Amino acid sequence: MDSSLQRRSFFALAAAPWAGVSLPGLAGEPRPSRLKLAAAWRTAEGTRAVDHVGVLAVDWQAGSVTVETDIDLDSRAHGLLPQADGDFLVVAARPGRWLMRVGPQGQVQARIRVDEETPARGFGGHVLASPDGQWLYTTETDPRDGSGWISVRDARSLRREASWPAHGMDPHHLVLSPDGRSLWLANGGIARTPEGHKRDLSGMDASLVQLALDNGRLLGQWRLNDRRLSIRHLAWNRSAGGEPVLGLALQAEHDEASARRDAPILALWDTHQGLRLATRAVAGAGYAGDISPGPAGGFILSGQRTGEGLLWHPDAPDQWITLARVTEPCALAAWPDRGGVLIGASRGMARWDTREPPAMLPWPQAMNPDNHWVVLG
Repeated sequence: MDSSLQRRSFFALAAAPWAGVSLPGLAGEPRPSRLKLAAAWRTAEGTRAVDHVGVLAVDWQAGSVTVETDIDLDSRAHGLLPQADGDFLVVAARPGRWLMRVGPQGQVQARIRVDEETPARGFGGHVLASPDGQWLYTTETDPRDGSGWISVRDARSLRREASWPAHGMDPHHLVLSPDGRSLWLANGGIARTPEGHKRDLSGMDASLVQLALDNGRLLGQWRLNDRRLSIRHLAWNRSAGGEPVLGLALQAEHDEASARRDAPILALWDTHQGLRLATRAVAGAGYAGDISPGPAGGFILSGQRTGEGLLWHPDAPDQWITLARVTEPCALAAWPDRGGVLIGASRGMARWDTREPPAMLPWPQAMNPDNHWVVLG
């Protein structure tokens, strides 16, 4: 690990980009210096790459990150989800073959593999819990015909109890509505081989879908005009007037490199305007790795290909604000009620908050973090 990491300037917080943007003041209690994150990462053991999932303990005051629990995996993990009892869920990266529940001390509480089920679908990479915690919803693809599905699973055993159509291909991230009554789904719209490789991009059909939480009936479906924009990840925030706004992180799949580079990376949905692009301002080389709610109705996205943490704010909708410059950022975790974010990057983790100075900590060992992580507790 590069010991000079903490001495280098990874952040760009120039005053000029903030002109005209209304943000919260710096008043309020400081964020506690310690926290825990459930995360996935990869290490090199000789010539072999080994995938892991576990708990990272972060102490900002001491300037340290430690690996508190560590489970070796037989394939990459992707989405993680904290549970009220201290457990967390982790699902394999697409086309995923497993889902498991992990206890706070690193013990595997339950695990299920798709080859134990009929039909044996591949996991789409994310899992969601019902408001009461009794049920789980997983995105899945049937390799026989590429159809997308949502499985309803028992939260303790992880067994599939019901299935709902996803009304599209390549279902990926899913979130609950703010009132907890419906499920919102990002259909990536990309046809794939059974191994997960993209094919037939000219026939893409990405969509945002709303399903009733009680029986999976279709409540709404929306599409962007540009069918080569894949909808990948979702995050809720609220407008200045208190209305829910859904942010959609996009990934461009155009044939031409220049079209991908200049493609938009953020769309918005609300009840008044429906689905539309937030801005056509260029950022992130057309690829948003993750999305998190930002301050005062904004959204923070990880520009993995350009090495940036990016803020879009409704007070300055036609510009992108660079919050951080880091190497290969992807995983984002919101700080509740703060409008800040924790950013996972290849050399360490970054912290940005409207009330505290930005900071970065190096990883405790050579490790490559995966796409997502979540704050525990």
